[in-house]
Amino acid sequence: MSERTESAQAAASEYPPLWRNWNFLRFFAGRFVTNVGDSLYSIAILWLVFELGESTALTGAANSLLLLPFLLQIVAGPVVDRFRIKPILVGSQLVQGVVVLVVAIAAVTGTVTLELLFALIPVLAVMNLLIGPVQSTLVPRIVADGQLSRTNSALGTITYGVDSLFEAVGGIFIAVFGTTALFVFDSATFVVAAILFAGMQIPTVAGGHEDQPSAIRTYVADLRAGIEILRGTVFVELLFLSAVSNFAVGVSLALLPAFGSSLGGPTVYGLLLGALGVGRVVGSAVASSLKTVPYGRLVTGSYLLAGVCWLGSVVTPSVGLTVGLFGLAWVPAGIDAVLIATLNQKVFPTSILGRISAIKGTAATATLPIGSLVGGLVGEQLGITATMGLAAVGFAFPGLYVAVRSSLRRLPAVANADPSQFNVDAVPANSEKE
Repeated sequence: MSERTESAQAAASEYPPLWRNWNFLRFFAGRFVTNVGDSLYSIAILWLVFELGESTALTGAANSLLLLPFLLQIVAGPVVDRFRIKPILVGSQLVQGVVVLVVAIAAVTGTVTLELLFALIPVLAVMNLLIGPVQSTLVPRIVADGQLSRTNSALGTITYGVDSLFEAVGGIFIAVFGTTALFVFDSATFVVAAILFAGMQIPTVAGGHEDQPSAIRTYVADLRAGIEILRGTVFVELLFLSAVSNFAVGVSLALLPAFGSSLGGPTVYGLLLGALGVGRVVGSAVASSLKTVPYGRLVTGSYLLAGVCWLGSVVTPSVGLTVGLFGLAWVPAGIDAVLIATLNQKVFPTSILGRISAIKGTAATATLPIGSLVGGLVGEQLGITATMGLAAVGFAFPGLYVAVRSSLRRLPAVANADPSQFNVDAVPANSEKE
């Protein structure tokens, strides 16, 4: 019996079922509440920028700032691996709550400006980017190895479900009550999330360095080790596909406020964002049942279908069909997010998951802010509809690419994933836990 199998069996006896695992339940509830806050301020800030500036270039720049700090995940990962998780979780929520409250006060006093919004957006985004690496390294500490797929699916479902509900509600809320009331409510959600995270008992990993005061000085070595592990693996090519797809996503997000406004105002904008979230939550919900489907074939078929749905949402004259088809286009993204998270946790050791997910996240999402910036500028030149149509091609690109790459098309199902099948060699001794 391999060490990995023995470790998994030992872990299974340590952890209770998810519904009785209080650490998981607190984290699950905290993610729910903080995602409410993220969804609300994202839609409110972008709509406020669009109202104040009436320009897709400005909304593209604002969304680019919201997404730009994702580039810092390459630093966030080693920090998460090296420091205590709870202070990072709690502190990030409190900072976001204060910043959102500042926007609310500025709105009440009539002093909100584009300059203020552009100054505060990066602060919100930097705090929010920590959640990804934290979740990646936290989940294997609080659930058994056999529970990883269901846990990731549950967290993905609640993440995208909250996005879909509150982004749609947020648009309606803005139309009825205005952005000020939304920001006040939003600030309270981060306080609630901080309280939930503060009640968690988070185990440390053997050989961890969370208590070392000089840990920050080691992060460069951690990054080098993480990059060395990824080099030459199948994940490099998969990251390229994610980068192309995310460029298209960035383009569309920059244009959605104007696209929604042209179809009916903030309510339609909220419904489009809600459809996006519904598509992802459906994908997350069904992802666990697709873990036995060969991954390469799944990517090919699902992303080609997504591109067709996206393009159809742009050209149809019906608002209802636009919203529905746009939501269907996002189902593969929800599936892929859960399966990739599970792949990471099956292939890489727990002690390096933070830096691995951060490096991969940075490489995959670096094109998001560029896409938003380019999308806002191109949208003013070619028009909103034409630019959204071009983005559909980029979103379908992973399906097209894998269809002609036999090595990727033959990738095995996630349930049967083994490090060697993804060209992941043994982890260097200085990167693995003692």
